[in-house]
Formats: sequence, structure tokens, C-alpha cells
Amino acid sequence: MNPIKVELAERLGSVEEYYFSKKLREIDEMRAAGREIINLGIGSPDQPPHPEVVATLAAEAAKPGNHGYQPYKGAAVLRNAFAAWYRDRYGVTLDPVSEILPLIGSKEGIMHVCMTYLNKGDKVLVPNPGYPTYRSAATIAGGVCVDYKLREANGWMPDFDEIERQGMQGVKMMIVNYPHMPTGAIPQEGLFQKLVDFAKKHNILLLHDNPYSFLRNPRPASLLAADGAMDVAIELNSLSKSHSMAGWRIGMIGAAKQRIDEIIRFKSNMDSGMFYPMQAAAAKALSLGDDWYRSINKLYGSREAKAYEILNQIGCSYDAGQAGLFVWGRLPEDAGDCYEFSDKILNGCGVFLTPGGIFGSEGNRYVRISLCATEELLQRSIDKIKTLL
Repeated sequence: MNPIKVELAERLGSVEEYYFSKKLREIDEMRAAGREIINLGIGSPDQPPHPEVVATLAAEAAKPGNHGYQPYKGAAVLRNAFAAWYRDRYGVTLDPVSEILPLIGSKEGIMHVCMTYLNKGDKVLVPNPGYPTYRSAATIAGGVCVDYKLREANGWMPDFDEIERQGMQGVKMMIVNYPHMPTGAIPQEGLFQKLVDFAKKHNILLLHDNPYSFLRNPRPASLLAADGAMDVAIELNSLSKSHSMAGWRIGMIGAAKQRIDEIIRFKSNMDSGMFYPMQAAAAKALSLGDDWYRSINKLYGSREAKAYEILNQIGCSYDAGQAGLFVWGRLPEDAGDCYEFSDKILNGCGVFLTPGGIFGSEGNRYVRISLCATEELLQRSIDKIKTLL
């Protein structure tokens, strides 16, 4: 074959392949060569959804009339379920007709929002450390990313004075994420109101990514509950983590009607509605009672203890009050570069820990461990690491 030479679009010039996409290939190659590799890097829940959710999917998929195209704004059954979930769990009232937009995963929503609002050269405040997709989505959309640094000494909260000192000229949007990934920081009291007030002061759009609020977090909260939030904010949410439905790709946007109408102008040109049986099953998931949340948090709580044992073993310091699907630890001073340290553990004992530097320069002295592994695998990791250190 002699494929023709075609230049890549300029928009991909500073965007690389996702770190985990490359690392998983490396791990697959090591396994193919006969190595036992325990992957503690990816936050993909290893437990199935609630049995009633799966039963609803099967029952709806068996109906001959449920296989056609669906509305771009999602089926009423799912929008109503999201509205009830926000009302009952967050104390936030959203109109299911005009203020909720179902998504094929909230990661898609980040791109939709960036493509809807960013022109070439518009500045976007992105957290450092933070989810790498924030930066790539803003860059692909033509935006210019401006880091705002989150530091352990400040509880991983934004320093608004520092952000203002570095300049707000040309800033159009700020991306935030609490409970925070990768650090697990829970939003401090009053933070969401401060963010809304900051956005109003500078006339910027606030994008809050909120997929971790029900995991190892005693106080689930929505930024949309803050006074005036609907004037400036868009919130993304997802069933991937909270309901063990990562592969289902079901998320949502909550925002004012004007924002939803604007985003659908882009989204409706990119995809069609989700498969109806999945929407009906997602609605069932959203209706689950407290027992569901207690059960998954009991599971992750037991794994958390093992993950902290790993951090202790490799000499990390950490905050024991983290939320979400991961634990985050600061490497000892003599550990060297986080990438070198991660590779040392991977190559030396067959356990992959995520180097914190992939989330930004402020993560360079840290590693992250996923709780999406059984206690047995976590214990096996502890035993394997003991042979190296």
C-alpha cells in the first residue's frame, strides 16, 4: 500500500494521543509477552449496574418499537429522571424540557461546550492538575488554555487573587471540577458561591464537571445550587462512576434554557439521540434509593484502605479525606520524577500507578491509584511492590 500524504488539521498540532491510550498498548504488549500486570491506573468501575437497570435494558430492547431514532434532546423518560435526581439529591430544580440535555457521556459534553462557545484565541482557565480532556477539548476548539494552579497547601482550591493577578483579559470560560480529579479534594464550604460570583464579576462562562459527587463523599453537591449559578454556569454530570455504567456512555448537561438551546445547535450536527432502551434503563438507575449509594461506597471504602496501604508502602503522604474513585499521594522527596517512579513500579513488579504529571505540572510529585480493582488485586499489588522496595 502507498497511502497518499495528507497533512493533519492544524487544530491537532498541539494535541497528542491520550496518555492512557498509549500506556494501555504498552501494558498489553507486556501481558502478551507473558508478564502479569496489575493496572491500577484507569477509573473504569469493575462492578455491574444494579440488576434492575440491566433488566430494564433487556425488557425495553425486546420491544420492536424501541429501535428507531430518538430525539436529539433525549427521551422524556430520561430528562424527567435527571430532573428528579437533581431535585432529590442536590436540591436543584431543573426544567426537564428546557434545562437538561442528555449526552453520550459527559466527556462528549466537554467538547460540545468548547465547540459551541470558543472562537480561535479565546482564553480558557483550566485546572492544573486537572482532567487532560479539558485542555485538549479547549485546544481543538481553537481556545488558548491558561492554567490556574491548584496546590496541596491550599486544599486544591482555586486562588482567585492569583488568577486575577495573571490577567483576565480575553478569558471567556473557566473549567472547574469538584470533587476534584485527580486529587479527590472535596469543595470547601462556600467555594461554589465564590466561583459563581467570580464568573459574574468577570463575565465568563463557568463549566463544572461533576461526575464524582456520590463516591466517598458525605456531602454530594451541585454548583447549580449556588445563588445565581444558572446565569453563568453549565454543569456536566454522568452515570459512569456513580452508577457503574461507564461503558454505557450516559451523561447530561444542566443549564439555563438559553445555554441548552445554544449547545444543541452544535450537538445536533454531531450525533443523534441515544438508544431508547439505554435511556429507559438510565432512568431506572437514577431512581435507585440510598441502598445503592451505600453499597458502592462500602465497596470503595474497603478498597480505599488497601490503596492507602500501597501509598504507605511507597512512602507517600496523603489526605485521608479524599472523594471519588481514586487515591492521590505525594511521592517522597527522594523518589525522583513521577514518570520514572511509575515506570520503576511497572517494570520492576508489574503494577501500574498513574504518574500525577499527566494531569499537569502541579501533579509532578504525585501518583494516583484507582479503586476499580478488587481487594485481592490490591493486596496482590502490595505483595508485588514489597519485592521491589
